[in-house]
Amino acid sequence: MAKKLLILLFVLSFRQIFANSILVPMDDTQSNHLKAYGIAYNTLQQNTELDWLLNYRGGSFLFDYTPVLEKECLVRGVSFEVVSTANVQTILKEIADPDVNMEVVRLYKAAKIAVYSPIKVSRSNFEDTDAVLLVLKYAEIPFEVVYDEEIVRGDLAKYDWLHLHHEDFTGQYGRNMRRMSALDMKAQEDIAKRLKYPKVSALKLDVAKMIKLFCMGGGYLFAMCSGAETLDIALSAEGTDIVSSRFDGDDIDAHAQSKLDFNKTLAFENYSLYLSDGEGYGSMSFSDINVWSGRFDDEVTSYFDLFDFSAKWDVIPAMLGQNHEHLIREFMGQTSAFNKKTVKSNVLVMGEGKESHRYIYGELGLGQWVFYGGHDPEGRRGFHRTPTDLNLFPHSPGYRLILNNVLFPSAKKKKRKT
Repeated sequence: MAKKLLILLFVLSFRQIFANSILVPMDDTQSNHLKAYGIAYNTLQQNTELDWLLNYRGGSFLFDYTPVLEKECLVRGVSFEVVSTANVQTILKEIADPDVNMEVVRLYKAAKIAVYSPIKVSRSNFEDTDAVLLVLKYAEIPFEVVYDEEIVRGDLAKYDWLHLHHEDFTGQYGRNMRRMSALDMKAQEDIAKRLKYPKVSALKLDVAKMIKLFCMGGGYLFAMCSGAETLDIALSAEGTDIVSSRFDGDDIDAHAQSKLDFNKTLAFENYSLYLSDGEGYGSMSFSDINVWSGRFDDEVTSYFDLFDFSAKWDVIPAMLGQNHEHLIREFMGQTSAFNKKTVKSNVLVMGEGKESHRYIYGELGLGQWVFYGGHDPEGRRGFHRTPTDLNLFPHSPGYRLILNNVLFPSAKKKKRKT
């Protein structure tokens, strides 16, 4: 027993003396890709920097060695390799080769994360399937939930990163009463009354404008599903009534379509609104921004491509596209994907299907944004009401794209002024 203890102490001492780094591989050898991001975020929270090795073994992470970090990887079930200084130098030399598509990006500080969600004010069962809420919890990455009141009073200045998911910034409650319960709708109406707005659509417009200002001031915005589509629609329709009387008691402006101002939007232009109840699938589509094939059976067999960007010259999209797979299974939502004809020419497309854009990036003022079509990367039939168990999908390439966005702001050394 004493001999075994001495051997263990020797091994631990050897590691601390000669093993200067921990490599967390992100290729097919990784036992839990999603929790590996949590290890990276946790390290940044401790004011410890690390390197993201773009395109090296699936976008691996390189940390300074500590016994605490090694234990944390073991506890969370994340694969890692203890490497010497000599091995690190070999890796870095390989990455530095101008003929290989790899790069080292230093991550400095954990972004402070906010998730915009009605769970802040109401027991909204549909929001339990919010993919970002699910993956942040699974990866053990801390976040705070905000909603309309926090945004109106200016709380976004406290955060670096904001997520929008299955939202409706047009004030139409998702355009279908199946979307929200009576309690969910009442919660929004109560907020509008407390804040002295004449109706929910007026409140949501102000929220959309403040989100845009957050991004312009240097914040990072990540939106999925209808959150992406309705944000732009609300901004373009400022001063124009596009809400049916069944939602707000007064009629839609007869000239609403012609009054849209696409100069106010982030990603989309030249789209047509669905204003009557019969337009869109099941009356739940907002506009022709959304591409919806309706082929549920194809959902598990169709894929979209991640574009391969130069890690040395196009660092931003290379970071956002890090993955161990480059074909991502398509998934649906109220806004499943983006009509190519409605995406502005200055928007960078990072992922594309046969009929649509799925994953897009843009810059606004000092800030940046990413829109990601669909509701849940591992959802099977669009509007599923059972939250995905990520223990069954620890290698999900679709969820990895979300977590790339979580780490992305950490590559900026100086804190944003939001």
